[in-house]
Amino acid sequence: MNMEEYLTLENKRLEINKKHLENGVNFIDIRAAYIGEEVIIGKGTIIGPCVTLEGRVIIGDDCVIGQNTKIKDSTIGDRTEIQSSVITESRVGCDTTVGPFAYLRPKSDVGNHCKVGDFVEIKNSSMGDGAKASHLTYIGDADVGRDVNIGCGVVFVNYDGTHKHRSTVGDGSFIGCNTNIVSPIIIEEEAYIAAGTTVTKNVPKGALCVARVRDKIIEGWVERRGLLKKKI
Repeated sequence: MNMEEYLTLENKRLEINKKHLENGVNFIDIRAAYIGEEVIIGKGTIIGPCVTLEGRVIIGDDCVIGQNTKIKDSTIGDRTEIQSSVITESRVGCDTTVGPFAYLRPKSDVGNHCKVGDFVEIKNSSMGDGAKASHLTYIGDADVGRDVNIGCGVVFVNYDGTHKHRSTVGDGSFIGCNTNIVSPIIIEEEAYIAAGTTVTKNVPKGALCVARVRDKIIEGWVERRGLLKKKI
């Protein structure tokens, strides 16, 4: 690309951004946003620096699209905040927060009033209204119900080496930290999965699932092994 072609593209990009500005979109830096021709953005939405919006993107009113976010072929509802995340071929509802550093892969469908926190990856899955996955979680090939709380370090184990399998988590369930859900699994409504559990069987409504080795405390073990630090 020569300088003349570069300047032509830059002018075209700036003209697109100016049209959005005239329609009520706010830019932190109008020269540092990369918006495709098919993109629709609602009034009152704030676009941060280094945001890229590609393909058929629809963003609602009064959203915040934070810096370094990339959205492609996706729909974002009203009053939703996306921070430093990647969203591709997916849908995010209203009044939801995503990121920072979240990754929504194709066929993700996140409802209203949800939270998709830092280092959460979602693929070919749905989250009902009010569901939360605050950090460090992988949700793959799953249908998560309304008001489900998914703790830190939860993994939906959806691949057996040959085939992908799907799991379901019912409304109001609680998934404790560091849980492995070995698909295909059905966790019914209002079930509780204890932290550190590997789930391999369906869990009935309102049941507690615990699968972990009991703690064993051996007093004085460190001193007998001579592992204590030497005193200076």
